[in-house]
Amino acid sequence: MSYPGPGVMPGLEPPTAPGAADDDGDTKAARAAGLGGGAALQPQLDAFLARHEDELIGFRRDLHMHPELGYAEYRTTGRIVERLKEAGLNPQVLPRGTGLFCDIGPEDGYTVALRADIDALPLQDEKEGVPYRSTVPGVAHACGHDVHTAMVLGAGMFLAQQAEAGLLPGRVRLLFQPAEETPGGALDVMAAGGICGVDRAFALHCDPRIEVGELGLRTGAITAACDKVYVKVTGPGGHTARPHLTADLVYALAKIVTELPSALSRRVDPRSSLSLVWGRVSAGSVANAIPDDGIAEGTVRCLDDEAWHRAPEMMKSLLQSVASAYDVEASLEYVRGVPPTVNEATSVQMFRDAAAQVLGEDGAVPTPQSLGGEDFGWYLESIPGALARLGVRAPGSTKEYDLHRGDFDVDEDCVGVGVRVLAATALTALWDGARPGDPEAVEGAALA
Repeated sequence: MSYPGPGVMPGLEPPTAPGAADDDGDTKAARAAGLGGGAALQPQLDAFLARHEDELIGFRRDLHMHPELGYAEYRTTGRIVERLKEAGLNPQVLPRGTGLFCDIGPEDGYTVALRADIDALPLQDEKEGVPYRSTVPGVAHACGHDVHTAMVLGAGMFLAQQAEAGLLPGRVRLLFQPAEETPGGALDVMAAGGICGVDRAFALHCDPRIEVGELGLRTGAITAACDKVYVKVTGPGGHTARPHLTADLVYALAKIVTELPSALSRRVDPRSSLSLVWGRVSAGSVANAIPDDGIAEGTVRCLDDEAWHRAPEMMKSLLQSVASAYDVEASLEYVRGVPPTVNEATSVQMFRDAAAQVLGEDGAVPTPQSLGGEDFGWYLESIPGALARLGVRAPGSTKEYDLHRGDFDVDEDCVGVGVRVLAATALTALWDGARPGDPEAVEGAALA
């Protein structure tokens, strides 16, 4: 099966004169008559956003004014459920009462998931002069999750219309995930069957370094694993005048803090970017007493999945080696956070092809790796997919925002851009998603 032309999906090509035959001998006019008049995707999205973009921006502002922390997103979940039901859909709330998923299209067949995270951060909203400033003290949407939610909602509303018109060649599952910042929400979605039957998953994340209208893409690891480590060191204690009669615990702790990061990095391929950085070190209370315990807390970050899985055992072995040299006991508590988010090449190409269709040939731009964590990586441990960065900075703006800051904000034109990209990417993946061995497998990307 081949496509009718560059940048156009089957059934969404521009109308042609009646009687023009396609390669199979059918008339394109007949095909168009059964598929919504043969309108191209871009005009359909234009018409949809002309009716709903203001509503979606209003939805985003409402969430921004009423942010909720992870596993407390009851109001947010209720608002999403209400709007999906208005669109004729049947959302399923997760067992804990926050977060949901919702299917569009047939119950079987190739399935693509679009994911949004819905939780906020424990930060004070420091923006001034905007009507949608947070009304909840100490809580703010300072990472763009309100934007992500509005974009996936909008894409779902558009795709529901496509399904009703017979233009959806498969199933789309909308994932509105709680507690990304905690993290853990992705695991709750998975435990509830949220990715059962899903063949490919996509997500967008706001990026204030990229201008509105651009999509940042990268194949391979785009964000890092992020784990927490707690080291406790114990010894007999003693007087600082006689360190030779006891174990010099502070000195031993200092050696652990300085030697473990470099030793750990030498055990893996340097390209994995495995790093251990301490955030808190504490021992003792007075100058002339060697304490009997001390602690060090930090984070382990990594861009390589194999190195991430090996990190706990490597660190435990190195810790014991350093501690034994100074006659102290050391224990390690290693708390898993999130795996690296590793974008699959075919899924990245689908993002790129979709961007070319709805943003133009220059819409997709390269984006660097980040050592920040993102629990979308849990999904990509099980199914192929990709995370892309959506530009949210006003074109030409010199003001610098960053994520996880109280003054974070976006140019709201990004909402419509995100709807376009997600809808086009879902359709791309569905048209290009014939399963291995399917004799009707689609050649190439759905949107070239």
